[in-house]
Amino acid sequence: MTRNNKAFHETFRLVLELSQPIARLEQLGLDPAEIEALVRARVQERETLAARMAEPTGLRQSVWYAGPSDTDVYWPAFVNQLTTVAAETSTFGDLDRASSRIVSHLHHPKEPSFSTRGLVLTHPQSGTTTNIAAVIAKAADQGYRLFIVLTGIHNAMRRQTQQRLTRQLIASHPEQWMELTTSEHDFKPHYLNPAAILRADSAPILCVVKKNATVLRKLSEWLTHAASLLHECPALIIDTDVNQPSVASTSITPLIHRMLGTLPRAAYLGYATTPLSTLLLEPGAEDLFPEDFIVALPRPGQYTGPEVLFGREEDDSEGADDGFNMIRMIPDRDVPHLRPVSRTSVEDFAPDLPATLRHAIEYFLMAVAARKVRGSGTPHNTMLIHTSVTTNVHNSFLAPLRELLADTALLLGSSPYRAHLRHLWEQETHQVTAEDFGLEAVSFDELFTHLPIVLRDCCVTTDNSSSNDHHDGVLGPVTAIVVGGTTLARGLALEGMTVGYFVPAVTPYDTLQQMTRWFGTRTGYADLPRIWMTAELSEWWREIVGVESELRLQLERAAEDGISPLSLAMRVRSHPKLRFVRAAKQGQPIPRVSYGGRRVQTHRFRTNARWLRTNLEAARTLVAASAAHASHVQASPDLGRYIFFNVPSDRVIDFLTTYQFHEGSPETDPSLLIDYIGKRIRMANSLRQWNVAILGKPAETDDDTLTFADGITVGRIIRTRLSIASDDPDFADIKTLMSRRDAAIDLGDGIGDLNEQEIREARRRQLPHTGLLALYPIDRTSATPGQTNARRASLNAEEHVIGVGMVFPHPDYTDSTV
Repeated sequence: MTRNNKAFHETFRLVLELSQPIARLEQLGLDPAEIEALVRARVQERETLAARMAEPTGLRQSVWYAGPSDTDVYWPAFVNQLTTVAAETSTFGDLDRASSRIVSHLHHPKEPSFSTRGLVLTHPQSGTTTNIAAVIAKAADQGYRLFIVLTGIHNAMRRQTQQRLTRQLIASHPEQWMELTTSEHDFKPHYLNPAAILRADSAPILCVVKKNATVLRKLSEWLTHAASLLHECPALIIDTDVNQPSVASTSITPLIHRMLGTLPRAAYLGYATTPLSTLLLEPGAEDLFPEDFIVALPRPGQYTGPEVLFGREEDDSEGADDGFNMIRMIPDRDVPHLRPVSRTSVEDFAPDLPATLRHAIEYFLMAVAARKVRGSGTPHNTMLIHTSVTTNVHNSFLAPLRELLADTALLLGSSPYRAHLRHLWEQETHQVTAEDFGLEAVSFDELFTHLPIVLRDCCVTTDNSSSNDHHDGVLGPVTAIVVGGTTLARGLALEGMTVGYFVPAVTPYDTLQQMTRWFGTRTGYADLPRIWMTAELSEWWREIVGVESELRLQLERAAEDGISPLSLAMRVRSHPKLRFVRAAKQGQPIPRVSYGGRRVQTHRFRTNARWLRTNLEAARTLVAASAAHASHVQASPDLGRYIFFNVPSDRVIDFLTTYQFHEGSPETDPSLLIDYIGKRIRMANSLRQWNVAILGKPAETDDDTLTFADGITVGRIIRTRLSIASDDPDFADIKTLMSRRDAAIDLGDGIGDLNEQEIREARRRQLPHTGLLALYPIDRTSATPGQTNARRASLNAEEHVIGVGMVFPHPDYTDSTV
């Protein structure tokens, strides 16, 4: 193939241009193949830029920024200071691509006037501040000059963000930047002369402020007084924490909006670690709604996310991935010893450390010692105890915890106590092995020699709005047991968090927000984290994790389908599971519910005979009606499967009326399902017909079958329950019922190898208006096969169980409510 001379010379010129950054990347150990790929990508981006970018007009261009160029100043300087790229991002290439993608969505800074609103969805503890620094560096190279970074409501968070941005952007060349704030001082306008700072030839300006009404009001007034100078100062306001609940109900949002109104050329960019962001859920926050774009960043490599605790949804078989056995239960009887039973008892509350908390602390100390044996990863080690949001309660834990550490140090010389610790360590490392994460196991004897030093160095402190020490690592490595964590829900990080101990405080949403800080990169100790919580909190968290995973997938689909942020937000607000989230958050009602394009399945059941027999009768009635009214039937008794095609919707609605769904599954609320079907029939002439399937297995003997109607008998399937789901004996959670393949059972041949997206497209083509309802005959015993799984137990219901899975046709996005 003949080499393209123009491309060759462009490549050669770029290699010369990037010689210093490439050398730096080689020093950092970046793979040569990836460096070559980056250079090739830069050539392609440059050609795209040349084709699309001229001097910008007043119209918004879809793409104007294609990546760094040879004239850049701030991006190369930022790259040069990255000493440990892998520690803060998955790869340098990911950081480069992600930041370029974000900048490309902003308006060109030379446009005469603009106002951009965007949202970046990240993952907790995944290098967000580094991404923000990269965006600032690239935006500065393009001509943005004023950067206002909003950092939450606490001084500690502002200080931590200021320190990191100063280190990453400014420390290596301070003469090229102007800072209006420092790590010690927030914005103080009387020291700052607008005319000198905002002049046309000044360097880029960085201002890091906390979301405090007084501070923001001063900044807003300072900008107003400098209004005549602002037209030559394109601005980017970055909000590092839009997860705050009820931001719109405070004075913060109007002040941000006022600043944006003062700046004639400005972009607002919010960062959120959850799709359940206030901007997506609160209609009152429309002033800052990300009307222009939403960007979802990929999860970094080696990231410890919720799937480690809860696993992933099963695709094609039972025996689902339930995650690793890292959750430990706090029994309800312990809760009164960990938090006041009422507001009036706060002042006199004195905690009594129950056995679960003592074991959690003992395990934390041994985990720290094990990390010393390995000698890898961050030098910080923290444990968070969160049982209340009240400062007095936090302080009440200090003395008993310090006394416990002192007693533990004395007990190390006791043979019975050493035997107790050995048993606890071997029990924990047996349930989650080092080999599962590619790490070397640490024996008790190896770690025991380090325990005296760990106990000597371990401190006990509080973390709340009143505490001075927020453990940001500036004074060196920390080994600490931290009580509180109020600021963690507002974005502050605890480095090296290994153990969490959580009891719901005030609202589940507040506690759940703090628990997400448990996620992140756990280099060298991914096998060691453990988290203690109540069964109730475990259910809350599992539910929200499931919702977030589905909404992230929805964001990806929206990008593929070209859905606007407003349409996406309307669909997010209509998500059926968000009734749960809103109840956990503020008890707000949800205006609409949409099941369009969703797969809904029962995974929670009662286990008493009366409840289950009602569902058996409902299923048999539906099968009889389906057999009588279907246009045709596909019978596969040798596979234990039957499909009834084009069953009238009224038969399905009758079934939903009589079948008993578990009240703890908001997405399967029958009133919501029935209302949605009726609305879809009325508004879109859709869902008038359903395909009804029975998905059993081949019958091996007469003893393992279930009969639905005359001539329709199938083998019962096995579904074990999660053993940690609940202490309620009349409750079972099987986690996953319906596989990806099951959701395509009524499609044509050859669907077995299709992925989720391909199945969605196939349903759009073949069955655009037909729903699928699948019945699963589950054996009441469903014993755990082979060796006992610590996370699974036999179902042990009093009667056979009927599971239900439903697949709704894809919606018409012209009406986001269907």
